[in-house]
Amino acid sequence: MASTHGAEVLVASNRGPVSYEVREDGALHAKRGGGGLVSGLSAIGPHTDAVWVCAALSDADREAVRRSHGGRRLSADVTGGQQVRMLDIDATVYADAYNGIANSVLWFVHHMLYQTPLEPVFDAEFRRQWASYEAYNRAFAEALAEEAADGAEVLVQDYHLALVPRMLRQLRPDLRIGHFSHTPWAPPEYFRLLPDDIAAELLGGILGADRAAFLTQRWADAFTDCCHAVLGPGIPSGTRIGVHGLGADADFLRARAHRPDVTERMAALRAEIGEGRKAIVRVDRTELSKNIVRGLLAYRQLLEDHPEWRERVVHLAFAYPSRQDLAVYRAYTAEVQRLAAEINDQYGTPGWTPVVLHVKDDFARSLAAYRLADVALVNPIRDGMNLVAKEVPVVSDEGCALVLSREAGAYEELGEDALTVNPYDVVGTAQALHRALTMPHDERAERTKRLAAAATALPPAQWFLDQLHALEDDQSS
Repeated sequence: MASTHGAEVLVASNRGPVSYEVREDGALHAKRGGGGLVSGLSAIGPHTDAVWVCAALSDADREAVRRSHGGRRLSADVTGGQQVRMLDIDATVYADAYNGIANSVLWFVHHMLYQTPLEPVFDAEFRRQWASYEAYNRAFAEALAEEAADGAEVLVQDYHLALVPRMLRQLRPDLRIGHFSHTPWAPPEYFRLLPDDIAAELLGGILGADRAAFLTQRWADAFTDCCHAVLGPGIPSGTRIGVHGLGADADFLRARAHRPDVTERMAALRAEIGEGRKAIVRVDRTELSKNIVRGLLAYRQLLEDHPEWRERVVHLAFAYPSRQDLAVYRAYTAEVQRLAAEINDQYGTPGWTPVVLHVKDDFARSLAAYRLADVALVNPIRDGMNLVAKEVPVVSDEGCALVLSREAGAYEELGEDALTVNPYDVVGTAQALHRALTMPHDERAERTKRLAAAATALPPAQWFLDQLHALEDDQSS
């Protein structure tokens, strides 16, 4: 199934490097996406024959696919000359695969989010949605098989596409295939909540790759443990296991953080905080695993246990709504807002708002908060990496104490210079916030320098190229 003019390098992910909008005159407007993958792909240069295969996520995306005669090689100059193959997957199939399985099952398993007395329930409806997840993965595998040149390198991304490597291997055994997991990987006792056949299919899907890679050694070891527990001893396919800890893009962040719009937002935030007060900053999506509610509870505990901080500190909480098409996420977002208002009602004074909550996504404002933060609170229940923990030290103006969950992947690299917390321990997190607020300036500055160095050790472009080189090295060894 190789393409006559096949690509030498291919990337597959649910979300691609470009999205579209239809303007009033009917013209399509392309917008470049963000994130490490987009930065990474640009590292191989516009002259390399590379194709990114992704799903159409909006009606405008689907219209772009239709106008391109089936989505083959969309013109995407906004990505730096790279070519995009966007898949117009049936809307029902996509919803079942993305929301029904990827976000409501696989995400919950790997982040260990289930309330097990009531969930999960793997019934006939789950099986129907699983068939859609298989069909969604098959569409990606077939598109990759069509687009790839002989012996091409294919990097498949994340839990949405766990079945693609095995499917693609069956279609194109000549390809060099890698799979990268951006989430944590559940330990065997939790992973085996899944039906046995589904657990085996997920592992077998990834084991179709020449190389399976993870953000930390902990997640890589958990994957291997699951293979042994579910499939038996050894990695039967000979798949090699790798670790690549995605770092922050220091050059981009530092340049972007000093643009005029960020400066304007810093002035606005300083006005909200008030003269002479310290700022505890968190920047997250309202994702269940981010643990925003316990972070607010810990801040309330800080104000209760250390009344000397009242009117002397403000918690800047940026909680940007995520996955609001799922009821449990809407309820979580509402609880964040309710608790922030409750803290303000309990402790606020005419001249002091203890919690300044923003729910509208604003990247420039996030960078402004990074720059002026005295303390960064990053306390996820579980997180594959957590780039916020890496980004804040990189752009902080005066140095910033980092309060970091030991369950974040970033803990492996940053834990030595952070104040580490158990994400479930509200009292312990409050104590860590107090230590962070009272940390001497010189110590805070020195810790920030070391945190920034560790955070930028493997920037996105190098992270991407390392995976390509590892595939090449595996082939030659």
